Amino acid sequence: MAKIRKNSHKVLYRKYSSNIKYIMMVLSVLIITTFLPKQPRFRYEFEKGTIWKNKDLISPFSFAILKTNPQVTTDKKDALENVLPIYKLNKDLFNVVEEAYLNEFDVKWRTNAFPENESATYKQASLKLLKSIYDKGIIAINPKHNKGNSSNYDFSLLNNNISKTVNTQDVFTVQTALAYFKDNFNSVNLKIKEAVLNLAEDHLQPNIVFDEKLTAIVQASTVSSLSVTRGMVQKGELIISKDNVVDDDTYQKLLSFKEAYEAQTKTIGDSKVVYFGQILLVGFIVSLLMVFLKLFRKDIFADNRQLSLILLVITTMLLALTWAIKLDLPSIYYIPFCIVPIIIRILFDTRLALYLHLLVVLISGFFVPNSFEFVFYQVTSGMVAIYSIRNLIKREQLLLSALFILSAYFVAFVGISLLREGSFAQVAWINFVPFIISVLLSLLAYPLIYAFEKMFGITSDVALIELTNTNNKLLRELAFKAPGTFQHSLQVANLAEAAIFKIGGNSLLVRAGALYHDIGKIENPQYFIENQNTALSPHDKLPYEQSAQIIIKHVHKGIEITRRHQLPESVIDFIRTHHGNTRVDYFYQSFLKNSPEKFVDENIFRYPGPIPFSKETGVLMLADSVEAASRSLKNPDAQSINDLVERIISYKLEQNQLDNCDITLKDIETIKLIFKTMLMSIYHVRIDYQQIL
Repeated sequence: MAKIRKNSHKVLYRKYSSNIKYIMMVLSVLIITTFLPKQPRFRYEFEKGTIWKNKDLISPFSFAILKTNPQVTTDKKDALENVLPIYKLNKDLFNVVEEAYLNEFDVKWRTNAFPENESATYKQASLKLLKSIYDKGIIAINPKHNKGNSSNYDFSLLNNNISKTVNTQDVFTVQTALAYFKDNFNSVNLKIKEAVLNLAEDHLQPNIVFDEKLTAIVQASTVSSLSVTRGMVQKGELIISKDNVVDDDTYQKLLSFKEAYEAQTKTIGDSKVVYFGQILLVGFIVSLLMVFLKLFRKDIFADNRQLSLILLVITTMLLALTWAIKLDLPSIYYIPFCIVPIIIRILFDTRLALYLHLLVVLISGFFVPNSFEFVFYQVTSGMVAIYSIRNLIKREQLLLSALFILSAYFVAFVGISLLREGSFAQVAWINFVPFIISVLLSLLAYPLIYAFEKMFGITSDVALIELTNTNNKLLRELAFKAPGTFQHSLQVANLAEAAIFKIGGNSLLVRAGALYHDIGKIENPQYFIENQNTALSPHDKLPYEQSAQIIIKHVHKGIEITRRHQLPESVIDFIRTHHGNTRVDYFYQSFLKNSPEKFVDENIFRYPGPIPFSKETGVLMLADSVEAASRSLKNPDAQSINDLVERIISYKLEQNQLDNCDITLKDIETIKLIFKTMLMSIYHVRIDYQQIL
């Protein structure tokens, strides 16, 4: 059985790179458009208090004018207040009470040794009183049904499925029933009266009970039967004229017209035609993105993993918008649109982040209400997000960025509200809550960035900062096994970082690449001069070809070690290119000098390459060569350092090692100046220190 190679997906990306790009593009368009709403979009945008700039709007059909939400709420409240609580009369309760009462009456009578000949009289009299009380009814008062200052309230009494309105003062409570019994039960014997009263009190309980379930059903039925409209607009009637102000009544008519229009187009409009229109729009926007990448970010366009990440972010955000529309969320601003520019800015750059955010917002604008207002909110907040998080070096930067985004939303919200309402008192501050939720959800960008780094092999500044920590396990191993190489790497990092910062580039990436560029020397540190502590060198006993291969091998070993420790490819590129395809000249010249009669295969003494292909890798190559050569200066002074830097960089240019780098001649002069200045500073300090000793 054939085995699938571990990196087969990378081979697939390389082999069918151009095809996969366009397949991913088409899939993204199809996925986005499949889930978007399929009814035609209402063509007019309107806001309360603004001027109607469109032509006179005539109603093409008759429609009902919807009530406003406050009006519907008020109607519901009034209707519920008019629904009386429903109580049921339990007629069977007296039969149970009567039986228990008679049994206990006889027991209590005999226990108290009352005259036996008077028992029947008092029994019948007290039972008759109890029956009259239960016939009238005993209610359990419910305080929540009191709607005024009075303790009494009306309720619907249900008896044999017949309802009548009764007031609580027309029936007994347990307390009033007992008082009634006490006033109407007569006996000359006070002990008998007290005993019967106590017995009656024990058998008084409510037989008019609140039916909560039935009351809720009646209330729901009443609310559902309420009309949500007020009046009609007839076909051919003028809704609003051009240049008129959209007042409250007109706004409600426009809103009702929009809902009626969208309801009709769901059944009348051709969803296939709408779907085709969506494919045209979304496809056009995604095509613009691809053209932008091909013209201005060729590196991303050529890398299918990075391209798939960008398309995934776009697709996911638009699917979230579709989900919010279908769920009919109270506000579309709950969706954290600013998460897109944050993620793209941290993983890529400012220009791409802004461009991508604009594309997502433009597509979204076709499917949200008040699209101009929506676009204004999202574009301004997205720009603030990009400006506030240029480099994610510290965790608090994300929190500060969230605060800036929230401030941008707040300024835009207040401005638009004042423009619309014309008064601070009329600003609906509760409508700002969705923006707060959106900003909080934007903080999810932090874990998403980590996930995207692992999934798509992209290295963010956060990851680079972690790699440049000298307490990193791999760097500590380098410092322990090859201390000279470690010190050399630190000096190269300082030189390269200063140069790239001046000419423009990713200084964090350069520093990380410099610290790891010679990591392969961990394998055989004693074969490299910076780690040799004695005058004897292990190369003295080896042929020049073998020595050259040992030196060259540190590049292969470095790549192997860093991949084993899962370092990003962008850092491994520095290991691969820091010697380009130059020769190991010391051993090559030694071979020619000592064996002139032998045939020499120059490739044995040449690094495998490739040559540097970016500003960062090119600067590192120059810094590595200059720093290593500077260690051979016996008496470093300004002239010798100047000559050394000039000679090394000129040699690299002559060997065509910088042909693939985007480095100008002006950049070269700047790099030379920085290298000379820093090396002079380093060696002057060292000389002064030795003189002090």
